[in-house]
Amino acid sequence: MPSGKTKTVNFNMQGVQRIPNDKPALYRILNQAGQNIYTGVAKRGRVRERLAEHLPRGREPIPGGVKAQIEQHRRIADAEQKEGRVVARSRPRHNIQGK
Repeated sequence: MPSGKTKTVNFNMQGVQRIPNDKPALYRILNQAGQNIYTGVAKRGRVRERLAEHLPRGREPIPGGVKAQIEQHRRIADAEQKEGRVVARSRPRHNIQGK
């Protein structure tokens, strides 16, 4: 169950540093048109680090991202369940299908 806190920031290092890091989160990376191009989850304390890994010079870059949107959850299991539903419904182009 979401804790109700969502936030959208620019998908760059300055924006990522403004993301809350105190709860597990489902995150979406959005393109210029506002379409979800990647969905993932991150554990409490690792949300900023995980998003930074998707920046252009990161370990797992996601090209075309301009906004990052997070939705905090009480438990990582809740975020993971929602991730499955979001990926199945919206089929983001950078998510590995069938994962």
